[in-house]
Amino acid sequence: MVFIPQKVADRLKEYIRVNNIDPDQRIFPLTYAGGREVVLRAGKLAGVALKSHDLRRHAATYASRAGTPIEIVSKVILRHSNLATTSVTLKK
Repeated sequence: MVFIPQKVADRLKEYIRVNNIDPDQRIFPLTYAGGREVVLRAGKLAGVALKSHDLRRHAATYASRAGTPIEIVSKVILRHSNLATTSVTLKK
């Protein structure tokens, strides 16, 4: 499950409709390893060392600073079982 802005959700629904993507199909046929590679390449193009975990931490930090309750950041975004782990992550 992923939380995205309504505008993005609407565009994604339209993309699915236009491309006749069935509910059991992947919208974007990308594996975890493939996604990691995309992030690494993007970092190289930008001249920075970037890992997929950096994006995860950024999303959590951004959500927290935007006022998302720490419980939501912890359990929903980061899927941590312990709130203390999230507190450590957000302090880095």
